[in-house]
Amino acid sequence: MITKTVTNAAEAVKDVFSDSVLMFGGFGLCGIPENCIQALLQKDLHGLTCISNNAGVDDFGIGLMLKKRMVKKMISSYVGENAEFERQLLSGELEVDLIPQGTLAERIRAGGAGIPAFFTPAGVGTEVAEGKEIREFDGKMYLMEKGLIADFAFVKAWKGDTAGNLIFKGTARNFNPMMATAGKITIAEVEELVPAGQLDPNHIHTPGIYVQRIFQGEDYEKRIEQRTVSKG
Repeated sequence: MITKTVTNAAEAVKDVFSDSVLMFGGFGLCGIPENCIQALLQKDLHGLTCISNNAGVDDFGIGLMLKKRMVKKMISSYVGENAEFERQLLSGELEVDLIPQGTLAERIRAGGAGIPAFFTPAGVGTEVAEGKEIREFDGKMYLMEKGLIADFAFVKAWKGDTAGNLIFKGTARNFNPMMATAGKITIAEVEELVPAGQLDPNHIHTPGIYVQRIFQGEDYEKRIEQRTVSKG
């Protein structure tokens, strides 16, 4: 039986190279591939292009990669919680492509589906449309957006099996399933790894055909970006 398991995060990311394009699942700090990011931080990498909903916070997630100057370009939809990101952007150290969140999601989905480009009304008449083709359909203007793919896609799931089938839990599902389809090599870390055949096929969100490597992660912090509680 085919098994896609690797021992740990270090083995999973061993062939990630400088100047590569990387996708990171997650929304804020929810559902990010914590173990893979920590393993990447141990490598001597530079010139990376990172595609992620956001850039983490200063001392966690992709924010740590920014601090280490590993990232050349960010393709994101939200960057408001990371002071180092803001500093590098304003100083010209970091190239940034800010994309409406729905457009970012569709560009990733399109890339995974082999669709080179599509037209959307989002961003017409704004800075988002600069340098992009605009067409009129039925009296309404649309701009062309290209599908996104990555050399490596890093996703984090709640449960997976040795064949790479994945189940995500709650809001941690977010960008993970579509990114899993858009990586030339998709690496999945899971909280629980089980033998192939133990997952109910009706519950699988990402089929194993999209996943090249899988491992069971450890020591998940699952940090909350902003904790808000009611007054007692």
